[in-house]
This record gives sequence, C-alpha cells and structure tokens, in this order.
Amino acid sequence: MSTTALETQLPAGTWTVDPSHTEVGFVARHLMVSKVRGYFKDVTGTVEVAEDITKSVVDVTAQIASVETGSADRDGHLKSADFFDAENFPVMTFKSTAFDGETLTGDLTIKDVTKPVTFDVDFGGVGQDPWGNTKAGFEATATVNRKDWGLTWNAAVEGGGVLVSDKITINIDVQLAKQA
Repeated sequence: MSTTALETQLPAGTWTVDPSHTEVGFVARHLMVSKVRGYFKDVTGTVEVAEDITKSVVDVTAQIASVETGSADRDGHLKSADFFDAENFPVMTFKSTAFDGETLTGDLTIKDVTKPVTFDVDFGGVGQDPWGNTKAGFEATATVNRKDWGLTWNAAVEGGGVLVSDKITINIDVQLAKQA
C-alpha cells in the first residue's frame, strides 16, 4: 500500500496495542520436520502515527514470562536460562527506526542484545467498534536467526539435524486503539 493511501486511512495521533485483539507469535521448526507455534500473552505498546506516515514510531514490549506454546514443559524450558532467561531478562522490546508503508524496521531487544529486524507489513484497515472506538489492524512478518540474540540452546537428533531450528518466523497480528 502506498504511504499516501495509508496516511488518508490512518489518522495521526497516539494508538495503543489492544492486548485482547493482538498476538505476537513465533514459529520454529521442531526436529526439522514439523512446526511449533507460540506467542506472548502479555504485550503492550504504542504507535505514534505522524502526519507523514514515514515518521511514525512503534514501541512494543512483551513479557517473556507470558510465553505460551500449548505445552507447560516447553513453556518452562523457553523461560529458562537455556532460552529467554525470563528471570534475568523479563521483557523483549521492539522500537522502530523506519517505516515506508510496507516495511517496518526497528531494534528488537532480547536478553539485552539489540539487533535490527525488518517486518513486512500489511495494513488491515480502520474501523469503529460498537462503542465508538476507532481501531486499526496490521499484520507483520519477519524471519530472524535466534542465535543473533544469544538463544543458542539446541540438541542433536539421531540421523542428523537438531531439535530446534535457528530460523524463527515472527508473526504479529495487532489491533490498535486510537487514543483521544
């Protein structure tokens, strides 16, 4: 979508993440033959939409302890020092550095390691909920190497390969609420 079309549909101002209608998820290969999906249940953030949409700023935080994969054992392992080390690094953050209407680039910080990530963005539109609140929706996807953030735990499996892929896909489906 062109930045001009996005600017005409998305009013400038402060927008907040609507946590009950937002999912910050990830997908990893398990045993290199199947996919495991997870998400962070506790996500907060703001988007400062500028009149010039390319000057908009995104600032999002996910609580590591809120990770959910459908397996309590796996969730516990992800929270442990083998992966996210939630006790010592309780949050993951993303702060944007550039937006062109189709891609969002910013600094992703996990375990106090900050690396740039670029998301492909799809604008879902703007609408009113039944209570008169203005909402906007976006989907964003990026692929990263988890080792770039020190998430290096793995185990070799019989026949070759490893238990967890290095390549992780981040999928975000976010609904924003316009602040008065």
